[in-house]
Amino acid sequence: MSQFFQIHPENPQARLIKQAVDIIRNGGVVVYPTDSSYAVGCHIGDKSAVDRIRSLRRLDDKHNFTLVCSDLSQLGLFAKVDTAAFRLLKAHTPGPYTFILSATREVPRMLMHPKRRTIGLRVPGHPIAQALLAELGEPMMSVTLILPGESLPLSDPYEIRQQIEHQVDLIIDGGQGGLEASTVVNLTDGDPQVTRIGCGDPAPFQSAGNA
Repeated sequence: MSQFFQIHPENPQARLIKQAVDIIRNGGVVVYPTDSSYAVGCHIGDKSAVDRIRSLRRLDDKHNFTLVCSDLSQLGLFAKVDTAAFRLLKAHTPGPYTFILSATREVPRMLMHPKRRTIGLRVPGHPIAQALLAELGEPMMSVTLILPGESLPLSDPYEIRQQIEHQVDLIIDGGQGGLEASTVVNLTDGDPQVTRIGCGDPAPFQSAGNA
């Protein structure tokens, strides 16, 4: 059975953040809020935890996982970013966007798309997510908490607890979550391509692609 932490969504309690990060470092699978919706994450490169998330979401090996980073300097270690892409990233992070970029050798192979060698990268703006990343000191591997057969993310922490408390190690209650995943923007082929419209406004990337 998982632990259940109620963490303030604007002023996260340092003691609980530290306990949550200890769980992540020890191989735990954690549900946490982002500025789009609730997500489920684990320590980067932890194959056992990644496999548990694949099982929870019923994901195949072609699914792009997301590396959730605290800022752009951290993101640059794991993705190849040219000048045009960097300008777009700087203008729209932190925020409710996931960017598909070409992966560097720092990315564990199990997290990359097997054929395209790409990775999803995100800098969330939610204070709890930022506090977790600051305490952890490195990115988390993450996916949106959408259960098999559903089209929308789970948004109620108590419903999350009821449905998956035996499949994760920690659920962070940061209040009611959003009902939309992040907007996904592919930056690997020159012009930006919006591949999923979520709660982030797609217009800046559509206009950039037409410029």
